[in-house]
Amino acid sequence: MTANYAKDQPDGFTNRIEKIAIVGAGGQIGSVLTEHLLKSGKHTLTAITRPSSTKKLPEGLQVARVNYSGDDDTELVEVLRGQQVLIISMSVHAPRDSVSKLVRAAAKAGVSYILPNWFGHDAANDALCEDSMLKASRDSITSEIESLGASSYILLVCNFWYEFSLGGGPDRFGFDFNKRTFVELGDGTVPIRTSTWPQCGRAVAALLSLKEFPDDGADMSPTLSQFRNGCVYVSSFRLAQRDMFESVKRVTGTADADWTVTRESAEERWGQGRAALQEGNWKLFTKMLYSRMFFPHGDGDYKGELHNDLLGLPVEDLDEATAVGVRMGESGEVPFSH
Repeated sequence: MTANYAKDQPDGFTNRIEKIAIVGAGGQIGSVLTEHLLKSGKHTLTAITRPSSTKKLPEGLQVARVNYSGDDDTELVEVLRGQQVLIISMSVHAPRDSVSKLVRAAAKAGVSYILPNWFGHDAANDALCEDSMLKASRDSITSEIESLGASSYILLVCNFWYEFSLGGGPDRFGFDFNKRTFVELGDGTVPIRTSTWPQCGRAVAALLSLKEFPDDGADMSPTLSQFRNGCVYVSSFRLAQRDMFESVKRVTGTADADWTVTRESAEERWGQGRAALQEGNWKLFTKMLYSRMFFPHGDGDYKGELHNDLLGLPVEDLDEATAVGVRMGESGEVPFSH
């Protein structure tokens, strides 16, 4: 790609992101991203929401109520015009073509960057994405953005959300806190990367606070443009299930004897899930997805450069994050997948 420098931009160029639009600002990850973007105080943030939406949105947001699922995107394009970044953080249950419609409207409006509803798996790991049944979605999103030629995508690689997954039942990280059961995959020692919701929020806010381009050829400082059509890698913890279990016992004041621990093969669990999905039983999707990350050859521990330091992300306290996950699990805040 031809180098772009701030010094070569037209008059009036400020070399920073000033205007951001977000779809899904009231959702699980969207609300966290919105909170940290507002906290940075560096952007004008517009929440694009459906006219019928009743979700409460935080103070400090501009709100544009638009029917973005229809075939006529005139109003949506007008709302997006002048925005530099579009963040899409929609529910997995949203209509399949929703992201595509937003991407096409963003291209028409000249939005430079899109974070397109990818907050998790290492998108550069083809085998992991293929086995997790995410490759087709990844390719559809990224190829459409590239083909339209107006925007660049940036994918946040954070792996599974820690507190959400810890409290999300035995099909995720293996824990049922109300029943005090724990499903250990393999011998429980395969390390993976995992990120808390606040760390993801801090990462996106820091990313979009970077200058857009280097000032000139001598400027080696980090920029947003260096992540064009690629991934940003962040993490809160690198740990195995046994590390999680030790933290859980510290937080809950329990011992091994208080728990019923069973062991399963990650490969067999994944295979059973894939077979069920091929027969149309999507109830096992979560079990399949999580089991694949714990394969012993290390796909859950990304090999690419970690960008925590570049983004100035803090070192987090594991037991504090675990306490949040335990609370979420005990209160049923995360629906189990079955």
